[in-house]
Amino acid sequence: MENIELQFTKMVKEYRKTIYTVCYFFSKDTEEVNDLYQEILINLWKGFPNYRGESSLKTWIWRVSLNTCSNQERKKKSRIQTVPLSIDIDLYNDEDAGSRQIQMLYDRINRLDVFDRAIILLWLENMTYQDIADVVGISVSNITTRLFRIKEQLKTMSNK
Repeated sequence: MENIELQFTKMVKEYRKTIYTVCYFFSKDTEEVNDLYQEILINLWKGFPNYRGESSLKTWIWRVSLNTCSNQERKKKSRIQTVPLSIDIDLYNDEDAGSRQIQMLYDRINRLDVFDRAIILLWLENMTYQDIADVVGISVSNITTRLFRIKEQLKTMSNK
């Protein structure tokens, strides 16, 4: 049997894209994304020995990642806001029409509350309604209703 460090390392390698997806969804700042990623890894490490397999590993990772980012978002709102001195790259400023549409969608999504953002992110990742319900901890029928309302809200939002 593999030791816990090897199992954890294997899990992180397999799901790092998922973890980064959540991080980039909560922040566009590279430094903050890296901080969120590190915080998620810490929380995954702390919880890894207690993971019982009651849900899929992917669902558990989504839940820990979203909870970590949501908690950091709440903490950030209570802190004094700082402005970075410089950002050398902007991953979100491609000039083609598809990239602009995606950016407009993400700008609208970022105006949703944290819980609704988490639900729409999971839906955009093509997760089943059952998997989304498992990650966020509400019923499938609640997911169906919330997704309908979220989509309607996104349709009616202006671009600024």
